[in-house]
Amino acid sequence: MQLFEPEQEKRQRPHSTTPTPEASDPHHLPRSECLSPTVKRGFGPVLENPRFLVLWLGQVFSQLADKIYLVLMIALIASRFQAPDQPISGWVSAIMIAFTIPAVLFGSLAGVFVDRWPKKDVLVLSNLLRGGAVLAIPPLLWLARDGGWLWGVPLGFLLLLVITFFVSTLTQFFAPAEQAALPLIVKRQSLLPANSLYTTTMMALLIIGFAVGEPLLAAMDHLGTALGWSFGKELLVGGAYAIAGIILLFLKTGEKRAALEIERPHVFQDIWDGIQYLQAHHRVRNALVQLVILFSVFAALAVLAVPLAASIPSLKAEQFGFLLASAGLGMGLGAAFLGHWGQGFRNAQLSLWGSAGMALSLLGLSFSTHNLILALLMTGCLGIFAALIGVPMQTTIQAETPEEMRGKVFGLQNNAINIALSLPLALAGVAESFWGLKTVLWVLAAFVVLGGTLTWYIAQKGSIAPRSGN
Repeated sequence: MQLFEPEQEKRQRPHSTTPTPEASDPHHLPRSECLSPTVKRGFGPVLENPRFLVLWLGQVFSQLADKIYLVLMIALIASRFQAPDQPISGWVSAIMIAFTIPAVLFGSLAGVFVDRWPKKDVLVLSNLLRGGAVLAIPPLLWLARDGGWLWGVPLGFLLLLVITFFVSTLTQFFAPAEQAALPLIVKRQSLLPANSLYTTTMMALLIIGFAVGEPLLAAMDHLGTALGWSFGKELLVGGAYAIAGIILLFLKTGEKRAALEIERPHVFQDIWDGIQYLQAHHRVRNALVQLVILFSVFAALAVLAVPLAASIPSLKAEQFGFLLASAGLGMGLGAAFLGHWGQGFRNAQLSLWGSAGMALSLLGLSFSTHNLILALLMTGCLGIFAALIGVPMQTTIQAETPEEMRGKVFGLQNNAINIALSLPLALAGVAESFWGLKTVLWVLAAFVVLGGTLTWYIAQKGSIAPRSGN
């Protein structure tokens, strides 16, 4: 059985005119949303799958390295480049820009190549190469120690920018390959708990990575000094990437390499095919829209958490991390709930509930500017309801996208989300200074309600639309 259609057959079957099950049957539900009572639910079937455990364990080490990487960059800047009494924000902003540009430029392109290459090879090489790049930092900084300045910037810092750009570029290949590999190794009816476990792990690592990143780096630095090494911090991050790559060597996706070697169109034609697929399949497109809205709101919240923390008497502005950690904890709890009981509900139903809950949480947060307990409760609820959107919508995209389109679709998804993350980061602070914190939170609540209602309406209208005659 071929994994992919021959190119001629594929071109003869236009995506936009092929009736989908949901378009021809208004009562159709995906198999992941309509389970037999005999099907085992919860995390059990997923955790009993050894191939999923390999991918999941690789995710743990890879994402932990991702989170600590930025902490490592800040530590290197503080110890090597920041002058006394000089703010570090300018240096960190340059690193963040170098980390963000590849996500915007290469997200879609990386997804196209993921469809053309074996997923396992992409997962393994992207981690091993990132690990090698981080481990190359100490010798490169040593070589550049007397290199002077270039364009008004220390040569060593320019090397950090190049390495960060390279690491982020490889991450753009790892992300769609990971998402495309999951449906290959997990049965369709287990995708919701699998994504729930992934989301729970991601949020836990987000909290753990930023919370223990600095102590871990300091401990490794002391250990390296005791052993006569000067690269303890880099060994921790680069070693985590390398361990992820080694673990993923044991992954079996079931792909056939011969099926990947068929003649392909130009890469930009592949990207256009992905866009056309999203235009023709409303369920996948609406799920992507919901995810873009979700990440936009959380990007804005990351900026607004600073003035919110400053407005709470028992918090300082620099302690805004407590509010974000509460949202992350809530998202982890919501994902855990979905993993155990979410299969009894339709994905679109969960998303609508999540949109309503997020809107109410944002409204509650606007009245929590002087109460720490209420603010933590509202951000926690915001995370719980965000999981009701994020996990089912990611599951919908994986379940409804055919295998030969997954890399392209996930590449476009990463591109859209990264762009959606950039705009709120730039606009939220400006909007708060003009309109005030409460007004901006109300606008975000209206944005969530509008997006959730609109995608629900389009989904319902599309499910009963008559078949096109084209």
